[in-house]
Amino acid sequence: MDFLEVARTTFAAREFTDDPVSDDVLYRIFDTARFAPSGGNRQGWKVIAVRDPQVKQQLGELCWPAMRVAAAQMRAGEVYWQSVTPTSVDISEAASDESLPIAIPMFEHLENVPVVCVIAVNLKVVASMDQHLERVGVVSGASIYPMAWSALMAARNEGLGGALTTLVTAQEPAVQQLLGLESHEAVAAMLTIGKPPKQLSKLSRKPVEEFVFLNHANGEPLTT
Repeated sequence: MDFLEVARTTFAAREFTDDPVSDDVLYRIFDTARFAPSGGNRQGWKVIAVRDPQVKQQLGELCWPAMRVAAAQMRAGEVYWQSVTPTSVDISEAASDESLPIAIPMFEHLENVPVVCVIAVNLKVVASMDQHLERVGVVSGASIYPMAWSALMAARNEGLGGALTTLVTAQEPAVQQLLGLESHEAVAAMLTIGKPPKQLSKLSRKPVEEFVFLNHANGEPLTT
């Protein structure tokens, strides 16, 4: 498949057919993804490819508290899970409130997804240039998310699809225990991979003029 087509049509797939994803295909996906960049080329990633239905179900259930919190924050008129403005929601109370909806059905039946890949990053080797700033750290992601996204584009090239989700990261200690990860192996993302019932070919995204500016944050937008 042409690269531009892959780059412009890799969408977040959350529904899948029963078609299996073979080890050969999964290997090809990560054989491509491994060429993604990372700080110092340290490649501190680790992928746990889960096929066990019971483990997949447990991972799905670990996503429910974060979705309940998101539902409560949206009900309060807030942008859910943002880190700048303090929330008015009692996080622990919302996380355990079973009356709040699980907005994405996939996580209620994660055992049916062909492959669930948990992406971890070794914090002992990752470059975290913003670790001393007084805000939530984001730079470490530069050494892990390019690989995760490359995996999804490689999956698209195989006629498959998936979604990069971070819901499970809020339950990192439980995920580490479930999958045997060390305390310094941070849970960065979870990829679902399978064959979507339909491949989207036209995605909705902001135009370049809305997010690229010349020379200054208040500069002229980049246009053609």
